[in-house]
Amino acid sequence: MKRRGRRLSVEAYCRGVLTGDRMILARAITLIESSLDSDKTLAQELIHKILPHTGNSIRVGLTGLPGAGKSTLTDVLG
Repeated sequence: MKRRGRRLSVEAYCRGVLTGDRMILARAITLIESSLDSDKTLAQELIHKILPHTGNSIRVGLTGLPGAGKSTLTDVLG
């Protein structure tokens, strides 16, 4: 059985994302994509704390069937 990683505090996620810590950014993305109710609450708090630091950035959502090219498009946009 695979053990779930321990969730960080909202402040730790926020600090890591804002300082460019790629490991914490990856964990924050996983948190935001999670369907667990407890994670949804934490994810909303994190987004709320980070939004004032986003400047003129925009948020883009990509959806589609498996194999449609979402990952490829994301890679090209990045």
